[in-house]
Amino acid sequence: MAEHPVGTVSHYYSKLEVAGIELSSELNVGDTIHILGHTSDFTQTVGSIQIEHEAVESAKAGDPVAVKVNERVRVHDQVLLVTPD
Repeated sequence: MAEHPVGTVSHYYSKLEVAGIELSSELNVGDTIHILGHTSDFTQTVGSIQIEHEAVESAKAGDPVAVKVNERVRVHDQVLLVTPD
C-alpha cells in the first residue's frame, strides 16, 4: 500500500468528532485515509465530506473540508491517502 499526502488537519471539533482539513490534493467519499501525528495514527474510510455545511462527493486541492473521524485528531496532523501499489 502506498500513501500520498492529501492535507493537514486545521481544526478538531470534539463534540461532533469532525476534523477540519485543508486539502493539498483531491479527496473523495470512499477513499481510505491515514491520519498521522505525534499521538494520532489510524486509518479509516472517508464516509462523508462537507464544504460549508454542504455534503459533497469529492473535494479538490485548496478546499477546506470537514470529515467525520473515528478517533481524536490534532491540529497539524498529516492526512495521507492510502492507495494500492
